[in-house]
This record gives sequence, structure tokens and C-alpha cells, in this order.
Amino acid sequence: MSSSPTAQPSQDQLATKAQAWSALFSEPMSDLVKRYTSSVFFDKRLWQADIAGSLAHAEMLAAQGIIGQEDHAAIQRGMAQITQEIESGAFEWKLDLEDVHLNIEARLTQLVGDAGKRLHTGRSRNDQVATDVRLWLRGEIDLIADLLKELQVSLVDVAERNVDVILPGFTHLQVAQPVSFGHHMLAYVEMFARDAERMQDVRRRVNVLPLGSAALAGTTYPLDRERVAKTLGMVDAHGAPMVCQNSLDAVSDRDFAIEFTAAASLCMVHVSRLSEELIIWMSQNFGFIRIADRFTTGSSIMPQKKNPDVPELARGKTGRVVGHLMGLITLMKGQPLAYNKDNQEDKEPLFDTVDTLKDTLRIFAEMVGGQPDAATGRKQGGITVNPQAMEQAAQKGYATATDLADYLVKKGLPFRDAHETVAHAVKAATSHGVDLSELPLAVLQGFHPAIEKDVFHALSLRGSLEARNTLGGTAPAQVRAQLARHRARLA
Repeated sequence: MSSSPTAQPSQDQLATKAQAWSALFSEPMSDLVKRYTSSVFFDKRLWQADIAGSLAHAEMLAAQGIIGQEDHAAIQRGMAQITQEIESGAFEWKLDLEDVHLNIEARLTQLVGDAGKRLHTGRSRNDQVATDVRLWLRGEIDLIADLLKELQVSLVDVAERNVDVILPGFTHLQVAQPVSFGHHMLAYVEMFARDAERMQDVRRRVNVLPLGSAALAGTTYPLDRERVAKTLGMVDAHGAPMVCQNSLDAVSDRDFAIEFTAAASLCMVHVSRLSEELIIWMSQNFGFIRIADRFTTGSSIMPQKKNPDVPELARGKTGRVVGHLMGLITLMKGQPLAYNKDNQEDKEPLFDTVDTLKDTLRIFAEMVGGQPDAATGRKQGGITVNPQAMEQAAQKGYATATDLADYLVKKGLPFRDAHETVAHAVKAATSHGVDLSELPLAVLQGFHPAIEKDVFHALSLRGSLEARNTLGGTAPAQVRAQLARHRARLA
């Protein structure tokens, strides 16, 4: 079946005829409904995926003998021109054409005539949009994976420079035990590593082909759906095509969008936790770090202020992304099979989630790690650490009390008895306004005779840090081992 020469309709004529259902109706759609139901001005970002899916579909239709080779060549030629027009900004997106799919199809038909009309053989906008969103999201996940890696590398860089810096570790925001600042930074590396794993896992379920399911029941044409899946790279780790196996589910499923947004929400929660700490550490009451000026703002009335706007805004944007997750779940909860117009509402929250997450990861990677210097290539700026302020804070709150208990256990006391003994020692130190390490040996021995002069090493911040030399612990030797593991993993 080859195309025959036809008069080329105008874009306005195509807009009038764009709705394939229009002949059934006795009056045109009102302008209000057009605006209310149109998605073109936000779903036009799917244009590359739409063209890629259409080209793969056309190639398969030609291979199956459903359309002729001349039609296939015309479709390829027309899509190439449309690509050029969109990239150059010359393409005119029309509200009357509802969405990205009909805009591109109408222009294709204007360019190549009946061949453009034959492209839609064996598919519906229902399976077409499901395919487009999956293709687009797959590419965005790949970009997010790169950004997650970049952020992890920035955190590893900071950790490596600060392995021996002592930070007060907190529980309940109370001084608990001393930890390596590098160890603390690597905790966030672990979180973002899990986020990267989740994104890759989501990607597997995104990368499945709905096209060929048509409106809801499949099609009467002899489609080779597996061929299309291979053409589009929708394959598993072994190269086997991944195709949706139930046409009803294929066109109405949005699990992949919800699952992605859930993974994005959790990633933003990790960003928000880091943001909270950066905000606290930057405050004058802590003074643990300084954030480069380009990531802060001033006050319109208080000239001394440097406000951590980037972490604060990221903390706020986390609520926005989590809200999109709730919106998508609610969108789907009452839908019967199969496709419903409700699903048009999946795109704006999904698009905004992707944009927000990408922007946040990109700015945090630079804010934490700094920018490479043009001359040396070394990163500059980012987070500047104040080791003295951290160590002074760690000396408050009797951070080595547990070390004294451990010391007594090693002398033969049951831990619960050692715990009780140290509580009395802390009470005495508090009453005298001194640290445990500042109590005279004779006073400490009054709490238990097994205490000897070597107790003062155990009670020192450095001694406490070095003593936790077990896998996953905060001892500098363990932190350096973890740094090597992360360097190898992220290489």
C-alpha cells in the first residue's frame, strides 16, 4: 500500500479534522473545553520520544507489509523535517490539536500526505502516550543516575579531606559520641547510593513497551511488538524484548510513574535531611561550616546575614515532590480499566518531579563539592569546614561517657553496672562544671578502683574515635577503607 499524490491540506484544515471522532458530533468543541482538555503546552516535551516511537512503529509496519516502503520512506523524511523544525523553534504548536501526538501527526500529514495518515495504523493515542512517557522517563532516569553519582563523588571528596576532623555525633539532637566528619558525610553517600539503586530498579519496569496494545484490546493487524521493543532499546539485561503482556494494563498502567515519584521523593527526603544539617551547622550557634557565598543570600534589612537559601529551598521542595507522589496515587485510586482522561493529569506532577530532582541534585553536587578551577582542575568553593568549632562542641555533653563504660567493662564489670557507675561520674563532673577527662584520677578511682591512668586516653575525643575500629565504625582507618570502596564503586 503506497501513498498517492494528494493536495496538501493546510494546518488549520488539519486542526479542524484532527479529532478522529469529530464526524460523530453535531457541534464543535467549545473553546473553554479545548483549553481545559488540551495538554500540548506541557506534554510537548515528549516530542523526541513521540517521534522515536513513531519511527519504530513505522519501520515495523513496513517490515510486516502493513504499509508500503514508499510510505515508510515518506514518514522518515517528514519526521526528519519535523525534528529540524522543533529544534530550530519554527514548529507551531496548536491548541486545537490537543496534544503533542496530534500536533506532530498533523504536521506529518501536511508534509507527506496519506503516508502520514497511515502511520497511526495499529495503534491508539492510549498506547502511544504510554510509550512516549516511558521512553522520556527512561532518558531522565539515566540523567538522574549521573547526577546522583556526581553528588556522591562530591560528598566523598569532602569526606576524604575531613577523615580526622572530630564532629559531635548527635542523637535526639543531643551530643552523643564523637564521630569523624568524613564518616558523617559518608552516611549520606550510602543514602544516595541506595537512591541510585532504586532508580535503576525503577528503570527496568519503565523500560517495557505498551505500543501495539492500541486503545485497550490489542489490534487486528499482524504487529511485531517485540521488533519495536528491540528498536527502541526496551530490552532486558540479556537483550530480550520487554513488552507489556496485557493490553488493558498496558494502556492504563501508571505504576511506573508512581514508583519513580516514590523513589524521587525518598531521594529528596535524603536531600532534605542533609539540608537540615547544613542549615544548623551554618548557624552562628554552631559555626561548623561555611557555604560558598554564591549559594547564600543576604537580608534586605540586616546587613550581617548570610542565609542558607539553597538548603532551605531544597527542604521546601521536598514537600512539593512528596505532594506529587500523593497526587499521582490519588489520581489512580478510583480508575476502572482501561484508559481514562484522568491520566492526562499524570504528566505535570511527573514532569515537575523530574525537573525538581534534577535541579536539586545538580546544585547540591556543586554546593557540596565546589567547582573545578579552570587552571588547576581542582574543585574550589563548596563546603568549608571549621574543625576547631566542631571539636569544641564535641567536648560538651560528655561525649566520651560511653567510652568510660566500655573501659570498665574491659576491666570485668557487667555493662549495666558500668553504665550506672559512669552515670555517677557524669553527675559529679556536671556539678563541678568539668568534662570527665578533667576529673582527677583519684576522683575517678573513687567511682571504681579498677580505673587507672590509661583511662584518660579512653576519655579523649581522639581515643574515642580510634577505638571504634570495627566494620562500619567511625575510626579513621575504617573511614578510609569505606572511602576506597566508594571510590572504586563510583569510578
